Amino acid sequence: MVDDSEKMLLAYAGKRIRETRAAQGLSLEQLARLTGISGPALSLIETGKRDPRLTTLKRIADALRVAPATLIADGPVTIEPSLTATSGGYDLGEYQ
Repeated sequence: MVDDSEKMLLAYAGKRIRETRAAQGLSLEQLARLTGISGPALSLIETGKRDPRLTTLKRIADALRVAPATLIADGPVTIEPSLTATSGGYDLGEYQ
């Protein structure tokens, strides 16, 4: 059974994922293609209704170019320079 503090953490992490995705101009469908996680599953994670595995959180963080801890930590989201593409954008060509 999930207690209130766990529900709050799931809701907070989901909000951080959604805000980071939106700030980078990615749709839910695009993030799904980048991570290999279904859109409905990502939606449940973003709304705090699904508890993602650590490996799932890592895949999301990698696709968003942030450290996994960023998605659950307090403070502003920062994109890791080592993970950004030289062009600064996303290449979704291989996923289409």
